[in-house]
Amino acid sequence: MPALYHSNLPPLKRIARGKVRDLYRIDDDHLLIVATDRLSAFDVVLPDPIPGKGEVLARLSCFWFARTADLIPNHLTEIPVSSVVTDPQMRAELGDRALVVRRLQPLPVEAIVRGYLIGSGWKDYQARGAVCGIALPPGLRQADRLPEPIFTPSTKAGPGAHDENVDFARTVDLIGRELAEQVRDTSLAIYRRCVAYALERGIIIADTKFEFGLDHDGRLYLIDELLTPDSSRFWPADAYQPGMSPPSFDKQFVRDYLETLDWDKTPPGPSLPPEIIARTAAKYREAEERLMA
Repeated sequence: MPALYHSNLPPLKRIARGKVRDLYRIDDDHLLIVATDRLSAFDVVLPDPIPGKGEVLARLSCFWFARTADLIPNHLTEIPVSSVVTDPQMRAELGDRALVVRRLQPLPVEAIVRGYLIGSGWKDYQARGAVCGIALPPGLRQADRLPEPIFTPSTKAGPGAHDENVDFARTVDLIGRELAEQVRDTSLAIYRRCVAYALERGIIIADTKFEFGLDHDGRLYLIDELLTPDSSRFWPADAYQPGMSPPSFDKQFVRDYLETLDWDKTPPGPSLPPEIIARTAAKYREAEERLMA
């Protein structure tokens, strides 16, 4: 199937275009979400799509939503895409990228769980011996497994801005203590369950990001995507070695390539060579195949 960078689905009205997803209004209570093949790195959308990426994200999210539905409800509905997108050619172009979901109010924080010391968490630890205000034992190495998974939320940045790691107290300020504790406890429960499942299939989930939303009655739901190579760091367990940045099945491969360029991480993003695009697409497919086998 050809890569899909932007979607266009008349007569549906597109109400938002995120870094990866296009959102369409169905009615007051439902949205159509299209996971495109766009790729963002360092909060910049790159000009080249990764063929098949959006379908991998949508299928993996549905897989994980089903495995965690007893822990928390999610935004999926049983409404088929075919009842919303009736044109056969449009449906064919979408493939498995589109989902009909509940329309919920997103929380202004991203719920990040870390089981290993990597990325911005590693940088925080080097500078302060802590991550998002959580003190960690001295002497940890890059990519070390943490004694216990930790909840390290961040704010949601607007267009052109970067997310900011915050401590739990700041999360309480933003959404209230009761909801903050529910988000934290649910995030940790999801991570613990799913990391064990993935490890049996040769994948370490080093860290991941969850997003939550509320319905009109204030009930909490999982939204957006769940445990995909875009929202998580997936490492091959047989190649894991602390003290270095492990190889990955996610977009860290692209980030590592971009770090070799003379680019200031501001728009516009650089084009990717064909071999980087092809290897990234293959990594996403392999993660899906391993996890859903």
